[in-house]
Amino acid sequence: MLKNYLKIAIRNLQRNLVFSGINIIGLAVGMAVAMLIGLWIWDELSYDQYHQNYERLGRIKQNQIWNGRIGTQDAIPLPLRAELKNKFGSDFQAMSLSSWTFDHILSLGDKKISDKGNYVEPSFPEMLSLKMLKGTIKGLTDPHSILLSESLARALFGDKDPINQMLKLNNQTNVKVTGIYEDLPHNTTFNEVRLMLPWDLYASEQKWVKVAESEWNNNSFQLFVQLIPQADFEKVSAKIRFSKFVHMKDDPAKAEMFVHPMKKWHLYSEFKGGKISGGRIQFVWLFGIIGLFVLLLACINFMNLSTARSEKRAMEVGVRKAIGSVRSQLIGQFLSESLLIVLLAFVLSIVLVQLALPLFNSLSDKKMVMLWANPYFWLLSLSFSLITGVVSGSYPAFYLSSFEPIKVLKGTFRVGRYASVPRKVLVIIQFTVSVTLIIGTIIVYRQILHAKNRPIGYSRDGLISIDIKTPELRGHYDALRADLLKTGAVYDMAESLSPTTDLYSTQIGFDWEKKDPNLQALFGIVAVTHDFGHTAGWQFVSGRDFSRNYSTDTASMILNETCAKFIGFKDPVGKNLNWNNKNYKIIGVIKDIVMESPFNPIKPTVFFIDYGWASTITIKINPQMSASDALPKIETVFKQHDPGSPFIYHFADEQYARKFNSEERVGKLATFFAVLAIFISCLGIFGLASFTAEQRTKEIGVRKVLGASVFNLWQLLSKDFVVLVLISFMIASPIAYYYMNNWLLTYEYRSDISWWIFVVAGLGALSITLFTVSYQAIKAALANPVKSLRTE
Repeated sequence: MLKNYLKIAIRNLQRNLVFSGINIIGLAVGMAVAMLIGLWIWDELSYDQYHQNYERLGRIKQNQIWNGRIGTQDAIPLPLRAELKNKFGSDFQAMSLSSWTFDHILSLGDKKISDKGNYVEPSFPEMLSLKMLKGTIKGLTDPHSILLSESLARALFGDKDPINQMLKLNNQTNVKVTGIYEDLPHNTTFNEVRLMLPWDLYASEQKWVKVAESEWNNNSFQLFVQLIPQADFEKVSAKIRFSKFVHMKDDPAKAEMFVHPMKKWHLYSEFKGGKISGGRIQFVWLFGIIGLFVLLLACINFMNLSTARSEKRAMEVGVRKAIGSVRSQLIGQFLSESLLIVLLAFVLSIVLVQLALPLFNSLSDKKMVMLWANPYFWLLSLSFSLITGVVSGSYPAFYLSSFEPIKVLKGTFRVGRYASVPRKVLVIIQFTVSVTLIIGTIIVYRQILHAKNRPIGYSRDGLISIDIKTPELRGHYDALRADLLKTGAVYDMAESLSPTTDLYSTQIGFDWEKKDPNLQALFGIVAVTHDFGHTAGWQFVSGRDFSRNYSTDTASMILNETCAKFIGFKDPVGKNLNWNNKNYKIIGVIKDIVMESPFNPIKPTVFFIDYGWASTITIKINPQMSASDALPKIETVFKQHDPGSPFIYHFADEQYARKFNSEERVGKLATFFAVLAIFISCLGIFGLASFTAEQRTKEIGVRKVLGASVFNLWQLLSKDFVVLVLISFMIASPIAYYYMNNWLLTYEYRSDISWWIFVVAGLGALSITLFTVSYQAIKAALANPVKSLRTE
């Protein structure tokens, strides 16, 4: 029986190649989208699970009251580590301090490489369960040691054994390679960490780190912990909650500590009011729902085309019933046809996924691969295909098998005036999903453009930054600047604590006239040289820039607009601002500089003169010279001053553009899915239009004989689909508005939702529909009526 079902199914596929092709391609695209999204969700949900201790690892975070708001941060004070070990050590199996991840220069003879790494305690590699390829995981017990990733070791040593080889770190310290670990996968928090250095080396080289061991108000470090197997994260968080507050009882920030589990770092990373408010988990749900809807669209196509062609197979059903076929056999026959189509679609979808993965990885910033060796993948995929086949084929199977043989064979069978209603409902669902995706995509891109067009308060044109990593660049500001200006390639140069595209430090301890004593003011601070404003091109609202002509400027500050408004002075220029018991005179107010996320409010920020805090060199290329001509001249000067380091620079406009990566990625993925949803919907519309034209061939012939024009006939065949799309638009608009408005509310700097977005989406969907239907409609309208009426 099964063999017979298969033969009949194959014959029907061959007899109706156009409709079979539409069904198979539509289902394949839908299944491919579902697979791609499934791989993406798997990658997200398995984030950080590379580490064997994933379930018990966490990081210490703290909630503080800043500027009247509760804020959550990763940075903690250094003495907290000893406090937790001494008082709550029984809850922790291990803990490790860590610096932030930043670039280090490694030198091996003439070979010099810059790569990212952290200073950590010796227990850290074991906490992360690094897979050691050579050496020992305990290699950081030596204060002059280093662990390298496999790729970095190969870049430095090639095929030679790197163990016990010496490297020069940042042109000042010799370190010995004591271990090589397997590169961490892309879906881990520490995927960029290519080297690890001992914490003791950090403390011995950086005096401020040693001093910070007794400073409870210096939040500049990270602390990672591993709980004992039976410990609970919430209970441990409750125990350590006031570990900092007991040492700073007069702190108006009222810091509260807690442990954030590693399994929540990626998916639940956003906090509001001191509580988790979301994160990547929102995108997991969003894309999961989109995947289901796109697959649903493909299933709808199958059901629509199968039921639409039911009249063509009515005679077959009548004959089979008349010679003894029972309904269950007919249902089995039609379900087998459905499963055959799904099986062919599944094979095609595997091919499509394999071809689309490079593009999809690029769009989503992933490194996903097909899980060929994973039995769960095949079990899920095949079960998924089986369910899809049964669900897609169930309605046509039960519908077709219900025909009465007597009516069919007598020629009195009619599908009924309401037979097309289910098809119309399914088309409405299809285009509701498609229009919703179109509206959502437009709003996402509009939000990105809104933030990109935000005034940034300085000029990015020709601005580059260079990190200060070596002693050769520290303390030689005047000589370096003079040599750069001599080249004619540089408009000006300055140094600062932070580049124009980031804010490295925020501080408390600010006081001013009539300040609320209960207010804990947290301001961004940027130490700069005299030439910073001239180099960056910041814009003054009032007052003046720093000047070497005023010796008192070393005790002066320039405020951004947000800071000036926050302190409440009507005219702050000339007023005093006290910071850590030292008075600074406010000499100017500049327009807000967007240094952090362009989607968030600007932090109150102060700028002051201090040449000792510099970590970044900012250079403005001469506007009269192209960057390609200027950069070699600038590199020559740096090679003279710092011959042991590679010349690595960053354009400010490129650094600023990276701030939009996450939102642009969402926009690209939304566009990708919207295009595929529309494609699948159009396949269905094309098939239905083709069937409608075929079904009404004689009617069209009669109308042509009676004088109907091509436009009249096109209008006749198109109007039903236009009505369905308009209904879809009316349903999709409020749905899209509700969800996209909620999405925009997650941004404090956001665009609005304009009426024209809905008009564009509606007209776009209507145009696509008419374009799809027109081919079949015009083809039918141009057909010779003699051929269509010759049997009458």
